[in-house]
Amino acid sequence: MFSTYVAVTLVTVAINAAIVAADLAKARFVVANSAEVGVPREALPLLAALKGAGAAGLVLGLLGLDAIGIAAAAGLVAFFICAVAAHVRARVFYNIAFPGAYLALAASSLGLALAN
Repeated sequence: MFSTYVAVTLVTVAINAAIVAADLAKARFVVANSAEVGVPREALPLLAALKGAGAAGLVLGLLGLDAIGIAAAAGLVAFFICAVAAHVRARVFYNIAFPGAYLALAASSLGLALAN
């Protein structure tokens, strides 16, 4: 079970790190998607910081700071619930699988962290 926790959490860290980089670079797909769901472009650095803090917290959890890892996973779950809700509110469903997948990984990381 511990190896599953490590693997899922590392994948969660990696995908969040990748989207943080895309947010900070203001990648075309990030800017377009954000505008489509009603998130102002100026919010991207803050959103990147939140996701980055979550990813860093997950790493700290893997390094033995369990409470920080659990809090980080819970924060990412809350963040991606809001992202999915933004898509639903804006009726942007064609790419809702992306925040949904991020949410699923964050929730899996949280569940596995709590189980370990």
